[in-house]
Amino acid sequence: MITLRDQRILVDGRPALVLSGEVHYFRVPRAEWEQRLDLLVEAGCTCVASYIPWLFHELPDGSLDLTGATRPERDLGAFVDLCAAKGLGFLARPGPFVMAELKNEGLPYRLYAEHPEIVPVGWDGAPAPTRTVDYGAPAFLAEVERWYAAVMPVLASRLQPAGGPVLAVQLDNEIGMLAWVSGSPDLTDHVVAELRRWCAERYGSGLAARYPGVGDGAAWARAVRSPQERWAAALRVDLGWFLRDRTARYVDVLAALARRHGVDGVPFLVNVHGTEGGNGVPFAIGISQLYRSYAGRPGFAAGSDHYLGDLSAGVLADLHLIGATMAAVNGPDQPLTSLEFEAGTGDYGGGLEQLHDPATVDLKTRLCLAQGHRLLNYYLLAGGTNPPLDEPVGDGDDRLGFTGERHGTAAPIGPRGERGLSFAPTAAVVHTARVHAPWLADLDEEHDDVAVGFWADAFATEAWYPGSATMRGVVDDLTAHRGPGPRKALWRSLLLAGYRFGATDLQDPDRPLPRTVALATGRVLDAAVQRRLADHVRDGGSLLLLGRLPQRDPEDRPCTVLADALGLAPGERVAEDGHHHPSLVGHGLAADLPETRVGWLDALTAPAGAEPLLTDVDGRLCGVTLAVGAGRAVVVTAELPALPELVTALLGWLGSPPGLALRTDVPGVLALTGARPGGGRLLHLLNPTGYAATVAVRVDGPPGLLDRPLRLPPRTGTMLALGLDLPGLGTVVASNAEVAAVEPDRVRFSPGLQDRTEVWLRTARPVEGPSVRTVDDLVVVTAPGGADLVVTFGAAPG
Repeated sequence: MITLRDQRILVDGRPALVLSGEVHYFRVPRAEWEQRLDLLVEAGCTCVASYIPWLFHELPDGSLDLTGATRPERDLGAFVDLCAAKGLGFLARPGPFVMAELKNEGLPYRLYAEHPEIVPVGWDGAPAPTRTVDYGAPAFLAEVERWYAAVMPVLASRLQPAGGPVLAVQLDNEIGMLAWVSGSPDLTDHVVAELRRWCAERYGSGLAARYPGVGDGAAWARAVRSPQERWAAALRVDLGWFLRDRTARYVDVLAALARRHGVDGVPFLVNVHGTEGGNGVPFAIGISQLYRSYAGRPGFAAGSDHYLGDLSAGVLADLHLIGATMAAVNGPDQPLTSLEFEAGTGDYGGGLEQLHDPATVDLKTRLCLAQGHRLLNYYLLAGGTNPPLDEPVGDGDDRLGFTGERHGTAAPIGPRGERGLSFAPTAAVVHTARVHAPWLADLDEEHDDVAVGFWADAFATEAWYPGSATMRGVVDDLTAHRGPGPRKALWRSLLLAGYRFGATDLQDPDRPLPRTVALATGRVLDAAVQRRLADHVRDGGSLLLLGRLPQRDPEDRPCTVLADALGLAPGERVAEDGHHHPSLVGHGLAADLPETRVGWLDALTAPAGAEPLLTDVDGRLCGVTLAVGAGRAVVVTAELPALPELVTALLGWLGSPPGLALRTDVPGVLALTGARPGGGRLLHLLNPTGYAATVAVRVDGPPGLLDRPLRLPPRTGTMLALGLDLPGLGTVVASNAEVAAVEPDRVRFSPGLQDRTEVWLRTARPVEGPSVRTVDDLVVVTAPGGADLVVTFGAAPG
């Protein structure tokens, strides 16, 4: 039995860490399936994931082959059974959309020819530039039911609760992604009519005032597809909310169809898209589109889909943001997962344009595990070959995928089954995760009393009419300031200052806020969010606001609830240009800040009790500290760079000091901790930079062990056990070395991060090692620096 509880994946009642690799059976000759799975096992994975493409299994006459009658690779059940024979689980991804660089995103060509009404138009009635379809069109859903009726029984007979390998089923894939990347919403006649009914139910008699002069039918369609300026801002908001609800209904239909055909008792997964060109901030667009489909719903979990390239100190914040914002909307039982965890060298085009650092997969894996991910699916683990289409379409290659003959040239396992450049580093970190899996599966990320505010509506920007200056103005403001803020300075400052933090959903009134909410904002901020933040401060909470002082709501109406509560008003805006270079000087808590150049600032008018924090060199006030009611606030209205020391001072004044007190000589080092409910913790240290770092952190443990400086080599990470049990052996109270292997009577540790490898144990069994001594009730085992340490345990007394 598989259940989701307390942000964990429980397999037969025990927390499990699922380490999966994507292998496309349809791109690998059947005779080579076993060899690919053997390599996956060699890499340490415990599970296989694969898309199941409708396009591949449907024949030209419309019939479906899932038994291999027409091509051996179409025997889906045989592949899943082979996974089971290898002791592997299986994550099924049957679409109907699968993307996967397939023609039509994996949909049969027949659908477009037989059902032209499912093909959307967008703004001004222009044809959709992608191969998307109207997800809710009756004709499409009828075809999906036919597909599910064929594919789901193959999976149903192999579900884990019935003794099979199928651990979970993903419903569709990257829903709404095509509309986002193309900027063209799906506006078929069916969608437009449904939007009209939705608005009528929502606004009732107020609909006519919201859309003046707009009736039904063709007039409504024109009003939506080519909106006039007077209702453009309102339409953007309505369309975003409506499409969220519609997507949730679509997922409900898919889940019901899956259950109807026997798939029940395993989690349903929803894949969230959004990274773009190495930028993780747009990922939250996917959350905004999809969270109503899964958040807080029993039996559902979301998975991230991220492609960020090399993990530099800059990208570290982007990957951290992805996990934190997903967790912000998840329900209390829903775990973090990653359904497309970027693997390989990044050479997706086969032209040697990319060659990711081999440490990239190690660092990304470690960060996600530190944030509490319970499932990672390395995508793509094994490359392959796009087979020819059964019926040529004359598109230049007539193959299943649009990458040509070979697919997955960047993967750890190449298209011909060869070990690629990234195979060894991928296998190394997967094996490390396997060693720590009993702990990682049951750890909760620890946070200091601060979180970044997240509101999904700030990311509802996937659909805006290019002809509307109002829409563009709101979207540009949201895009420039949301999430980590301008220059990503808010998120990076918190990370580099050593804070352990997540995100908090400001649009969910039932979620308690931490002591301090840190928020990057522009002029646009939702009225309900403004009220909640104002109440939070007045009631004794703290607020760190970075960006512009909110003055408008998402419909571009005046809204100064928060500014009024703080007693602040915006003044002159000053921006850099070829002749002016604004620079700031600090006061009060920022008195030690050197003169700092910024891209822009908004002058502030502040109440008498506010204390100046920042001014420009000409004296314009753009940063203040102030007391409001029983709480405190810091407001900075300038484009700052990342300033960890300043943020630490500000959060300390706000009542949220860092818990670890990280000290390092290299900016960019990250420290996180996780704790088990029954006791014990893991300290995660990551150095994504190219510099050797000296690190010290304040944690509970034997006096001085981790207070003494640790040496963290460039581009490395480590997990250090603090009070974690070794079943049947004892407890690792503290160590300066990562556990490398656990065997029935011995434990091996990697070389320590100090002059010698040192492990403190609590055990009732006799211990052997290079050097063993007793301190009070603890056993201390050491080895010379640079060497592994092997601790051997004798028989237990009695």
